Amino acid sequence: MSTDITLVLGGARSGKSRYAEGLVTASPGPRVYIATAQVWDSEMADRVARHKQDRGPGWTTVEEPLDLPGALRRHAGSGANVLVDCLTLWLSNLMMADADVPARSTELLAALAGVEGRVVLAPPRGRRRHHLEKTRHRPVSHIAELRHAAITSGRHPPSIYVAAGPPA
Repeated sequence: MSTDITLVLGGARSGKSRYAEGLVTASPGPRVYIATAQVWDSEMADRVARHKQDRGPGWTTVEEPLDLPGALRRHAGSGANVLVDCLTLWLSNLMMADADVPARSTELLAALAGVEGRVVLAPPRGRRRHHLEKTRHRPVSHIAELRHAAITSGRHPPSIYVAAGPPA
């Protein structure tokens, strides 16, 4: 099996989460959703429950706020299609836990480099995403085969920019 790492980028409410889920559901094999969000209150609990319901049956949900590299090693491969949502929350969780963010980021890159199968990474939702995509997620974009690089908000259907490989 080959490696297929896709980083989906786009503006707030641009449809990138739905698009990322579509990439995973269009592929044969088991579907794994690695959620990095932590549930701190009832509003977030309701949101998580709604997202699980929206995904429907056929998904295995793995809640992993800190050990994303380990979760990828355990669940990516063997024909599985993995959706990671979201990288920014994972980084925030690491900072809140006073973890060594550069070391953990290096672990993530190593885990992604060793993946056999499909992994779709969905970075942040929200206003600050442009800055975050340009800074925090740049290392991931350099190892991902950016087949599905961006979804532009405000267009129906959305504009999808496709790149043949990682940025030079």
